[in-house]
Amino acid sequence: MIAFALYNLIGLFTNLFFYHRWDTTFRSARLNELGWLVIVTPVVGGLIVGIMAKYGSPKIKGHGIPEAMEAVLFNRSRIEPRVAILKPISAAIAIGTGGPFGAEGPIIQTGGAIGSLVGQLFHTTASERKVLLACGAAAGMSATFNTPIAGVILAIELLLFEFKSRSFIPLVIASTLATAVHMQTLGAGPMFTVAPMDFGIPRALPFYLILGGLCGLAAVGFSKLLYWVEDQFEKLPVDTLWWPAIGALGLGVIGYFVPRVLGVGYDTIGDILNAQLALKLLLVVMIAKSAALVISLGSGTSGGLLAPMFMSSAALGGVFAMLVNRLFPAAHLAAGAFALVAMGAVFGAASRATFAFIIFAFEITRDYNAVLPLMLVSVIADGIAMLFMPTSSIMTEKLARRGLRIFQDYETDVLQQVVVAETMDREVPTIPSTMRVSELAERIARHDPTVSHHQGLFLVDAQGGLSTRKPARPSPCLRPDRESRWLRIRMN
Repeated sequence: MIAFALYNLIGLFTNLFFYHRWDTTFRSARLNELGWLVIVTPVVGGLIVGIMAKYGSPKIKGHGIPEAMEAVLFNRSRIEPRVAILKPISAAIAIGTGGPFGAEGPIIQTGGAIGSLVGQLFHTTASERKVLLACGAAAGMSATFNTPIAGVILAIELLLFEFKSRSFIPLVIASTLATAVHMQTLGAGPMFTVAPMDFGIPRALPFYLILGGLCGLAAVGFSKLLYWVEDQFEKLPVDTLWWPAIGALGLGVIGYFVPRVLGVGYDTIGDILNAQLALKLLLVVMIAKSAALVISLGSGTSGGLLAPMFMSSAALGGVFAMLVNRLFPAAHLAAGAFALVAMGAVFGAASRATFAFIIFAFEITRDYNAVLPLMLVSVIADGIAMLFMPTSSIMTEKLARRGLRIFQDYETDVLQQVVVAETMDREVPTIPSTMRVSELAERIARHDPTVSHHQGLFLVDAQGGLSTRKPARPSPCLRPDRESRWLRIRMN
């Protein structure tokens, strides 16, 4: 329902600012007839968002997912209630005034905030709140794109960093219910209607290898460019309140010449996936959308990162296929197929959520033939991104700059949920202090269970008490206390 409400709110602001009418119908901003006023329209939205961030909550700035990650890992999964209110409103204003963003990032953060608030209301533990927050985020992703499996995996890869029944079961339930609501409110079909594609397997595999390298470099380049722009805004001698408006001015200039960069752009993504744009227009969209996104998002406004990166990376894949077809006419590469594969690979590599976006792109087309090229291109792109950005991603770089290091690799905690009874012996292993070393060695050699399965043995005297005789070489782990007769354990 949050996704449905945000869609309507974005539609309302888009109609108000670009078409001057009261209507919640979701409509593309690129069809406006404002003329030169399109340059100043985003500035209005940027100014409003700047005021909300300064006097409301700075957590509404950005695309939302890093803030959710920070809440999980460093704030015991607690998100302020005002973030759940201000984030969707600020994102709707930014997008409705032409911001080149998607609704998915704010929905994920808002859904996570709702889950966190539920956990705080019922006084749950930090682990339980983490699961609730992830459930809200997964539900937001699923409700946005109608991709329930990708929503679950995205929450695991970016928020939970664990795969356990206690989190997996509620994640699946939340994602399933959110998708069911999406079907009732926004329709049962996928987000993008895509015609059947020829993925060219196996003849096109060499070209997919090259595309994987390009996608990895694009992911690295985009991440570095975004944070470089943020650094430039940090140097401005003006209050942070004005930064979103300054970035929106740059967006307005770009949008005046390339209207397709304005707004969410789901219609343009659909055109790219269906190979309905010519080569020159694809090049323009790829460059202009990337520039508009980094300028706007780098200024500290509010909006999602997925949809605009999908557009620019899909354009990259389409451009690559068209150029190859011109150089090698016999290749017959399908521009739509390469656009789809690049769309999943670039964002997967940039965010280090490769598996989630392999599944995501597959769920968009629901064409099993897409799996092989998606897997190949995505993992190559991920490898390139890890080579050049080994310690951070587009999601974690912002947190790393604050001194918050996030390790996204999935690792099992060997000490988690281990009780003393499972690691300690109920019967203390003992040997008499008068036993000869040769006898002890012989018993160990024949695998006597009383001595061979232990890393340490207690020396006892004739009365069965701990021997107080000082051994030639004291045990580094265990030794008796002469005064209290209790066993003292010393850790190495």
